[in-house]
Amino acid sequence: MRKISDTIARLTALQARHAANLADLGASDHLRTLADFGTNPGGLGAKFYIPNDLSKGAAVVVVLHGCTQNAAGYNHHSGWSQLADEAGFALLFPEQQRGNNPNLCFNWFQPADTKRGSGEALSIRQMIETMVVTHGLDRRRIFITGLSAGGAMAAAMLATYPEVFAGGALIAGLPYGSATTIPEAFDRMRGHGGRSEQDLQRALRSASDHQGPWPRISIWHGAADHTVSPSNAEAIAAQWRGVHRLAKAPTRREAAGPHAKQIWRNGAGEALIEINMIAGMGHGTPLGSGLGAPGPYMIDVGISSTREIAQFWGIAAPKESASRILSPQVPTSQRPLPQSPAPGIENAKTKPPKPTAIHQLGQPGVKKIIEDALRAAGLMR
Repeated sequence: MRKISDTIARLTALQARHAANLADLGASDHLRTLADFGTNPGGLGAKFYIPNDLSKGAAVVVVLHGCTQNAAGYNHHSGWSQLADEAGFALLFPEQQRGNNPNLCFNWFQPADTKRGSGEALSIRQMIETMVVTHGLDRRRIFITGLSAGGAMAAAMLATYPEVFAGGALIAGLPYGSATTIPEAFDRMRGHGGRSEQDLQRALRSASDHQGPWPRISIWHGAADHTVSPSNAEAIAAQWRGVHRLAKAPTRREAAGPHAKQIWRNGAGEALIEINMIAGMGHGTPLGSGLGAPGPYMIDVGISSTREIAQFWGIAAPKESASRILSPQVPTSQRPLPQSPAPGIENAKTKPPKPTAIHQLGQPGVKKIIEDALRAAGLMR
């Protein structure tokens, strides 16, 4: 265990290193604030984006920013709202508050915030339910992604609420349950003292009583990342291979320029796990293909992780044919696996809400409708 004085010194250095990046938080913000989404035990904020003329039953992507970032800045640099306009899906951006973490990191290493029904994890789950009910979104096509601390928090959401998500994407993230204290978090970030593959798989299985099917997982990492060791990418894959019952060796390996990919497929040929390693890239989100804009920890390497993640999930077309796609028509073989209900929330979620006019959040009765839906889903008392 690292001495507490060393931990404090590392935290101070990290805060000083990131201080210059805080001005980047003022990126142009066309996101809307999501209010009244439940009890919000984690004390988080929330923003969302709905493309014009979005059809009923659209998919939704939950996007978690990294440390020192906020929702508007991450959206601006990653290009998620650009792709949402193009492909036709909704976006939800949980947002950390300084009162919870001075560096705006999601508290992925705090057990109280990464446990089902508790803290930040429950706040994010309440946001998702509110978005689905309010905008008539498709419960079978809910996805989550995040960078760094946001990636680790996305891993926690996928583990604690696996029945909610059709897929996830972890960028420079860490496995669920790999740390429970700040000193452990620093050690795991540097690839030191990680849990065994068997322990990681047990942590995932014990995070909920879900029995499957399980979300498909896309993993992204820079091979030259000195903030979060690339060894965490392999650890994430190892954690999820167990529930997917996949062999240790990947089904396929691909390489194109700096982009090396390992893919694990099931017996039906569906890609369930992939690792995308970018040679020479440091800590951050890979950008390219005209989506987003470079910035701190948002790195132009000519590869858009945003687009490729959406393609892996089956909610966006390749760029060359995207202009011809008016709504995401996904081939059967590429569609997200159907999600089975889980105890406590499935009765409310197995029947998608009928289309209503509750998009107008200010109209009378909307708050009650949302609160009733949250109670019915077991997410609010």
